[in-house]
Amino acid sequence: MYKIVNAECLADKIYLMDVEAPRVARACQPGEFVIVKMDEVGERIPLTICDFDREKGLVTIVFQIVGASTLKMSELQAGDAFQDFVGPLGQPSEFVKIGLILILANFLSRNRDKINEPKTLGMTALICVLPVGMVYLQPNLSTTIVICFMILCMVYVAGISYKWIAGAVAVGVPGFAALIYLSLQGFIPFLQKYQAQRIMGKIFHSSSEFTDLNRQQDNSMMAIGSGQLRGKGLFNNTLSSVKNGNFLSEEQTDFIFAVIGEELGFVGGVAVIALYALLVYECLWIAARAKDTAGRLIASGMAALLAFQSFANIAVATGIFPNTGLPLPFISSGLSSLLSMFIGMGVVLNVGLQRNNVTVQ
Repeated sequence: MYKIVNAECLADKIYLMDVEAPRVARACQPGEFVIVKMDEVGERIPLTICDFDREKGLVTIVFQIVGASTLKMSELQAGDAFQDFVGPLGQPSEFVKIGLILILANFLSRNRDKINEPKTLGMTALICVLPVGMVYLQPNLSTTIVICFMILCMVYVAGISYKWIAGAVAVGVPGFAALIYLSLQGFIPFLQKYQAQRIMGKIFHSSSEFTDLNRQQDNSMMAIGSGQLRGKGLFNNTLSSVKNGNFLSEEQTDFIFAVIGEELGFVGGVAVIALYALLVYECLWIAARAKDTAGRLIASGMAALLAFQSFANIAVATGIFPNTGLPLPFISSGLSSLLSMFIGMGVVLNVGLQRNNVTVQ
């Protein structure tokens, strides 16, 4: 049984609950899904975790009334309990990345001779629009950008003409400038308010209006700088540590590089970046020697995903990018990210092995 500590209505048909669930709190990440089963209903309902407190063992879940079960659930108050709390199920968007790589590699390899035809490009966009749109509507803008970058890299490797690339740049650059201008004017198309505020906070970092938004990144850069050349030592427990002082709310995921910089210093940070560079190089090496187009596209897609996501995470921790939530591949806490990356790298290694396969007569 899991006790409800707090229950409130955020908006029309949207509810938030704080639940005592230590086991789930230890393993979950924001944005993951869980399944709950209640005594009053008996039916299992998917919910979304929006926050957690590992020390107190609390999980904050949010849901919308979409049927009889969720309507009944919205009537529960503080003191009521769930019969079962099964989860977390993971972050589906992490597996969307790998699935899109495989699907696009198959489609583009079968249409490589027609890649510059509008029909082929239209079909490519049609394949991507549903999964990318669903990730965007979570809302998860950072993962959407990562997926779009990965898709563009795969289309480029498939052999798209530079005429299409020049046209996309000619439209994209003014479009991005217009987006920034509209954000400054208070009209924010396609962006949530908090997303636009983070972008504005990065552009106008010195403004007192965005002090709270920039505090996480400022503390992160302070932690990295305090590590100096060799760091304060792995798993140190000094009170001066930014990690131990609770100055970073997501040091185990989004800001794990700040912990690396503080505990291992400049040497450790460079070593981590070098390891990522080696992984990306290995993916590109396998892509260059793949026996078919599909294998080349799979390896190239994983190289683009690994390179951009690791760069984006480190860029956020070092103040280059606006604050956003992306895990550092293979290092950040979170089973979904780790498992999806292992699946992707496993497929890339299989592509490399196929090159050496010899048919025995």
